[in-house]
Amino acid sequence: MLKKCFPYYTGSFILHAIGISLLLLVAKSNPVMLGLGLVAYTLGLRHAFDADHIAAIDNVVRKLTQQKKNPMGVGFYFSLGHSSVVLLMAVGLALSVRWAQHHLPLFEHVGGFIGATVSGSFLIVIAVINLFIVVDLQKVFRRLKKHEFDQEQFEQLLESRGFLSRAFKPLFAFINQSWHVFPLGFLFGLGFDTATEISLLALSAESARTHMSFAAILALPLLFAAGMNVMDTTDSVMMTRAYHWALDTPVRKVYYNLTVTTVSVMAALMIGVVELAQVAGELFQLKGSFWNWVQRIDLNWMGYGLIILFITVWAVAYLIWKFLRIDQRWSKAI
Repeated sequence: MLKKCFPYYTGSFILHAIGISLLLLVAKSNPVMLGLGLVAYTLGLRHAFDADHIAAIDNVVRKLTQQKKNPMGVGFYFSLGHSSVVLLMAVGLALSVRWAQHHLPLFEHVGGFIGATVSGSFLIVIAVINLFIVVDLQKVFRRLKKHEFDQEQFEQLLESRGFLSRAFKPLFAFINQSWHVFPLGFLFGLGFDTATEISLLALSAESARTHMSFAAILALPLLFAAGMNVMDTTDSVMMTRAYHWALDTPVRKVYYNLTVTTVSVMAALMIGVVELAQVAGELFQLKGSFWNWVQRIDLNWMGYGLIILFITVWAVAYLIWKFLRIDQRWSKAI
């Protein structure tokens, strides 16, 4: 297992090394870049937990696992394709410094406002859709005891997660190797569906406006890509191990996907509600202790909160599986 994932973590390490080296190089003359670099990296970490990232990587890992192929590089290549869009946009901004100087204030204000609104609304819609899927998965889980497991219906439920995953569903049929997911990640990146990408572009545009070097502007999307890459790579490695375990029995498969989809719903709701609340508070000038607290929530640090949330949910799911002996009880009933 370690041998199979080593090349991808090596690639992620190289990406980190390039981004950090560029950051340290430009930080000598622009110390403020250290803070901007940390923000860009945190945005990348958080972006890896978007609902569509989880759904897309999970669907491809499941497909390749069933084909008995190595899916550990799925997250690595998906994030490279995804982040290359942001990198190209950042480079475009760097080459258009004069334009950015005249249009940045409007771009940053309107772009950030629209980005947060679209992102929050999008994530809540996805959360609601996936919540219905969780309910359906729960019904499938209960029907296992009654010998009513429908494999075809179950597969359809799994494929219905994630808006972009459904939109690009025909493309999944052409993916037969981990690296085939690169163009799919690129197409996902073109959606600019969350505030993280808008925020990263705003950071790059701000760097261009203040006449920072090309290396400084390039460091930000590279650090964004590094943060997203290491989390997406880890995501596919964990999912690969989980699916090898889950494919043994229908009980494990349903239980695993029930847990994954529940996590996706919680993550999407958590970020979406906060983003829309912050937009509403600023737009309608809402005052009070609650709204002041909402405005102080740092979305960048919520990525770390999501990591804690994911670990907690998985730990609880494991304890329920272990101590309630679900595998034994359900398997006997099937």
